[in-house]
Amino acid sequence: MKTVITFGTFDVFHVGHVNLLQRAATYGDRLIVGVSTDELNFSKKGRNPVYNQDDRMKIINGLRYVNLCFEEYSLEKKREYIEYYGADILVMGDDWKGKFDYLSDICEVVYLERTPSVSTTEIIEVITSR
Repeated sequence: MKTVITFGTFDVFHVGHVNLLQRAATYGDRLIVGVSTDELNFSKKGRNPVYNQDDRMKIINGLRYVNLCFEEYSLEKKREYIEYYGADILVMGDDWKGKFDYLSDICEVVYLERTPSVSTTEIIEVITSR
């Protein structure tokens, strides 16, 4: 049985998120998703997510192709998370291309093309400009 793992904030959930998670699920038998905590998101982006981590976790856990999701507390712990969950494949969006190649000693690393013209940041900017 192959286990796939991926990570993200998944704020203002949109079709790009769905596409990434559906495609990630096709790489194995089980999909595990690390959802960035509110604190981690603030440290990465300098702003709090629109939806709090409990709501974002509920959304991800509610998807039929996600077997398990957990709170990601640190970007530096990817190796620990992969080993803990026994992941065979790490799948990330291609905006991270090359950044996780160092993990190829413990799992296969796959970067998937992002859905064109869709991003949480752009959606938030459109909403706040109205």
